[in-house]
Amino acid sequence: MSALEERDVGVAAAPGSSSAALGVGAVGAAMEAVAGVAAMQEEVAIRREGPEPDPDEPPKKRAKVSEGESGKLEERLYSVLCCTVCLDLPKASVYQCTNGHLMCAGCFIHLLADSRLKEEQATCPNCRCEISKNLCCRNLAVEKAVSELPTECTFCLKQFPRSSLERHQKEECQDRVTQCKYKRIGCPWQGPFHELPAHESECSHPTKTGTELMGILGEMDQSHRRDMQLYNSIFSLLCYEKIGFTEVQFRPYRTDDFITRLYYETPRFTVLNQTWVLKARVNDSERNPNLSCKRTLSFQLILKSKVNSALECSFLLLKGPYDDVRIKPVIHHHSFSNDANETDYVPLPISDSVECNKLLAAKNINLRLFIFQVQK
Repeated sequence: MSALEERDVGVAAAPGSSSAALGVGAVGAAMEAVAGVAAMQEEVAIRREGPEPDPDEPPKKRAKVSEGESGKLEERLYSVLCCTVCLDLPKASVYQCTNGHLMCAGCFIHLLADSRLKEEQATCPNCRCEISKNLCCRNLAVEKAVSELPTECTFCLKQFPRSSLERHQKEECQDRVTQCKYKRIGCPWQGPFHELPAHESECSHPTKTGTELMGILGEMDQSHRRDMQLYNSIFSLLCYEKIGFTEVQFRPYRTDDFITRLYYETPRFTVLNQTWVLKARVNDSERNPNLSCKRTLSFQLILKSKVNSALECSFLLLKGPYDDVRIKPVIHHHSFSNDANETDYVPLPISDSVECNKLLAAKNINLRLFIFQVQK
């Protein structure tokens, strides 16, 4: 059939043939359906593979993990709120560096003391930023959060908030370790509190004779005698005619040795019309005191004035009015002269290494010195 005949047939059939129109419409609908299915398949594939990440889009929230997979909330908080040094929950004050890393009070003081001994700037163990008492601050929110976390009583093994645990263990716990009320006369019993009434009702020490109790009372008298001797010595010194006291400030210095050592010295001060200086050293000038867990301070009193005759004095150091360090009073005696103008180094009577670290961590050590001149 020629092209002219095909055109004539098409023109002749178009006005009156509905079957031709239906055929064309069905084909078009089928093609649209196929295109729609292909588009849906492509969209499903994109969803499975995921769209390309947009760098400016904020990160999506993580799906909530079940409690069995992530552990209890308390356990997760322990790892968040623990000290970055000892990895334990703080028991008292909590300090933070400028980047927010947490340190308990004991570790914070220890870091500052170590830096003083090594003549280095103290840094945060996590981010190595500088730390000091001026740069770091307490985190009260963490302190309150830690105080509300549950912890186990060491006696009854029950859970209590940390803020109330101490009171529970001292006053309320029925399994806390206690002693017999007849301990003062030699009863060695120790046991849980709920067994105390039964023991005391059967304790044999109240029925002991006076002869049996004399040895125990003798030991008690010796301890009481030592305490009274100290108090009586202080009271007798307060009766002296010439008494002087002053606030002294120990400042840190370094020796000129190849391996420098830390020592402390006060500016010159005047007491009893004489000029004096105090010096102190750490661990008796041990080579590396920063490597030792046990730390002590010792001091000596030096007379800088010239005297015409021997000056016999008693002296003692106490804590200053603005310090919280605990110092036990110990009285020392020395006869000063132009040839013997220095005392031997004597221990500073602090209770333990924790108190020593408090002093080393401070910028200066502030104490109070008493000098009593013995009248001849």
